[in-house]
Amino acid sequence: MINTGFLTMISVVLTFTNTAYVSASKRYNEPIKPIPIDKEYDKQKVELGKKLFFDPRLSKSGWLSCNSCHNLAMGGDDNLPSSIGHQWQLGPINSPTVLNAKFNLAQFWDGRAKDLQEQAAGPIANPGEMASSHQLAVATLQSIPNYRSLFEQAYGVTKITINEVTDAIAKFEETLVTPDSRFDKWLLGNEKAITQLEKEGYELFKAKGCVSCHNGVGVGGNTYQKFGLVKTYPKDVENLGRYNVTKKEADKYVFKVPLLRNIELTAPYFHDGSVWSLHEAVNVMAEYQLGVKLSTPETEKIVAFLKTLTGKQPRITYPVLPPESPETPKPNRS
Repeated sequence: MINTGFLTMISVVLTFTNTAYVSASKRYNEPIKPIPIDKEYDKQKVELGKKLFFDPRLSKSGWLSCNSCHNLAMGGDDNLPSSIGHQWQLGPINSPTVLNAKFNLAQFWDGRAKDLQEQAAGPIANPGEMASSHQLAVATLQSIPNYRSLFEQAYGVTKITINEVTDAIAKFEETLVTPDSRFDKWLLGNEKAITQLEKEGYELFKAKGCVSCHNGVGVGGNTYQKFGLVKTYPKDVENLGRYNVTKKEADKYVFKVPLLRNIELTAPYFHDGSVWSLHEAVNVMAEYQLGVKLSTPETEKIVAFLKTLTGKQPRITYPVLPPESPETPKPNRS
């Protein structure tokens, strides 16, 4: 005997599936990929790295931390054209977001750091940023009993080196991903996760050529490109980009393509932080990189699509930092 109630239930499920979801395999070949959720990490190293990320004692003044320029409450950057460093020095370039930075092929706009660990070492010793030295930063941590204990538990060392310090910071930063954006949900089969306008924006994003550089999990971050590919960009002629690393003439004004994940949260835009409006940023990219002029409706649709890339922000509990000891070097504001 056929169970009509069971058949009705199957019909409802199939109807729901057909209207709200499609097979994720149908979108497997899309050039943008959803952020994978990775819960396999060393919790001791991550927790230690979080303390270090927020600890201003890694700076000479005892005032600046990694979070100063990569504020996790503000999209992982500082929302300034360029960051403020030691003695109110203005940095030469816009601070990129730390969120999803693990998906970059290299770190910094010019790619001079091969990974997050190498990047973490840079600002500590940069005289225009945290203005300390690796030796002083390590001595500061070594002078704090609780830090010595935490490093021994996480790394099995009694003498801290800059290698453990930067590795721990990198381990924490690797957890700073933003999955479950509405666009990711659409990629995974939820047909109702984005609107028709946003779908049209994505189609334009592909058709106009934006996706040739902004693709993959990070929606960027995996290639270097010249800024001003089809038309010379006039606002910043001082920063030579990748040329500073390679000294190759062809690498002048070449920069790492930025991630577009959470792009609505990370104004101002571009390496020079010259544009505050996402609409304007889209139009500049179309003009200088693609050689096309977008209509107002086209720009609106692409911006609407870009806002679907905002994912679930990391929930960070502000860490309680270990107290210093009488031997801890004193802050120096000079």
